[in-house]
Amino acid sequence: MSAPKSTPDAQSLSALLAELPANLLAGRRVLVTGAARGLGLAFAKCIVQAGGRVVLADILAELAQAEASALRDAGFDAQALRIDLSDPDSIEAGAAEAIRMLGGLDGLVNNAAITNSGGRDAHALDIDTWDRVMNVNVRGTWLMSRACQQALAASGRGAIVNLASDTALWGAPNLLAYASSKGAVISMTRSLAREWGGQGGITVNAVAPGLTLVEATEYVPAARHQHYMDGRALPREQQAADVCGAVLFGLSGLSRFVTGQLLAVNGGFVLH
Repeated sequence: MSAPKSTPDAQSLSALLAELPANLLAGRRVLVTGAARGLGLAFAKCIVQAGGRVVLADILAELAQAEASALRDAGFDAQALRIDLSDPDSIEAGAAEAIRMLGGLDGLVNNAAITNSGGRDAHALDIDTWDRVMNVNVRGTWLMSRACQQALAASGRGAIVNLASDTALWGAPNLLAYASSKGAVISMTRSLAREWGGQGGITVNAVAPGLTLVEATEYVPAARHQHYMDGRALPREQQAADVCGAVLFGLSGLSRFVTGQLLAVNGGFVLH
């Protein structure tokens, strides 16, 4: 079943880009994982529009390169590279290359993730799927953060924004591996904030979107979309643009005394 169409009052990404101040992230060097499409690509576009420089990292290397090229053609500073978050060696090498490309690092957006898409319950979920989800979403976020920590500390204004999910806040059924992995990301955010706050003042925060209309949610049945629509305080579909402001805040100087926090961005479906 297809997802519902966007409503006219939903803010488009192009409208958001037109409103962004060009100096919000002036000079900031940011690595975004899972940036070839969907939310990650939206974040990358907003980062450069706000004055930042960005590396788009994704296992979909050709698509990431094409999107980075389009951003460069538009006059922005964007590069791309391939990183496989299920492979620790790829994470280490990719982080080092991104830091080299940017000449340092001020921000990391841990966006890349996979899910056990298919609506399987706890009995139908197989162990291999569970392990794949945990290896990418949890271990990958940890290892990528660790690989970037030294460069972020050297920046003096380093910021990590982890993408969690409101599925971990309301206990979404038939999505056990994904929801559990995002709960782990929330806990990891708090632990790393305490471990690294004294090392160059690195901030570590998490953003928990609700069900967002991007490529990664096309498989979601219409009934689940409607469930979100019916439960939101703001009764409309969630767009990628709706999540960007929270991520930009976490990367910017506006949040330099905010760390270890979780910001639910879901139109009031979960009041966190």
